[in-house]
Amino acid sequence: MEGQGHSKRAGWMVFGGISIGGRTDLHIIRNGTLMGRWYADEILRPHVIPYAEAIGDSFVFQDDNARPHRARLVENMLEAETIQRMEWTACSSDLNPIEHVWDILGRRIAARPRPHATVRDLEIALLEKWNSIPQSLIDNLIASMANRCAAVLSVRRDHTTY
Repeated sequence: MEGQGHSKRAGWMVFGGISIGGRTDLHIIRNGTLMGRWYADEILRPHVIPYAEAIGDSFVFQDDNARPHRARLVENMLEAETIQRMEWTACSSDLNPIEHVWDILGRRIAARPRPHATVRDLEIALLEKWNSIPQSLIDNLIASMANRCAAVLSVRRDHTTY
């Protein structure tokens, strides 16, 4: 299972993918605007498709249902590459493991003792912190998806302990 996410801050987009036993490199794209064509050309083609090919037939793609992720050209590209996409509701971001990884990354950046003097300093810190997140933590987040989804269903979409 692979998940991806992006975050936009000060005109930046940050992309990273996670899976059981691995992750993509973190990609920082300056001055990016998330649109379907850009997403297909700058994220899917160079990063997701090669990762999917490396994983093989067991690869299932999960994104956060942002509108550009659902553009017809994105759907066509994934279909042409025979990439299976996980069905996911837009209102369930707290169940998506990548959202928890983004939270961990943000907390680690915020906890640094000195503020970042330059944009490059922040980029270096993001890359270092991304790589320092233990793979076992990512694996546990992904493995817990079934339990988290079951907990939501059992409380009829009320609050859970997750």
